[in-house]
Amino acid sequence: MQNPSQPTIARIEDRTRESWDDPVRGSVSWFTLFSSDITPTDSMSAGIAEILPGGGSLQCHRHTEPEIYFIIEGTGILTIEGRETTVSAGAAVFIPGNAEHGLRNESGHDIRLFYIFPTGCFADISYHFTPRMT
Repeated sequence: MQNPSQPTIARIEDRTRESWDDPVRGSVSWFTLFSSDITPTDSMSAGIAEILPGGGSLQCHRHTEPEIYFIIEGTGILTIEGRETTVSAGAAVFIPGNAEHGLRNESGHDIRLFYIFPTGCFADISYHFTPRMT
């Protein structure tokens, strides 16, 4: 039996930076703050993602779980189900489960966003990337 969740404070300085840097997934890095494999938490996972300026991106993808983004800093082009919208610091975005979405940075400044999934372990999220047309 797993222990029940505990109140937990996480700091980005205590986490390992993970990243993707390839044409299929994009060029994005993140710090997982809450995930049942690294914190005494369940039901939700969350972290901070960073997309560098000048073309960094999280390519369009889907996953079963809904997701929330809160843009902490920067401006980017968010695509959800083929519709592009500019988002900037202070914007909160709800992304339904299985909705195709991605984010790219065409500005000269970093994008930082807080993301949340309604699942206890971030590793349980199965990303399905949309093939890019060449």
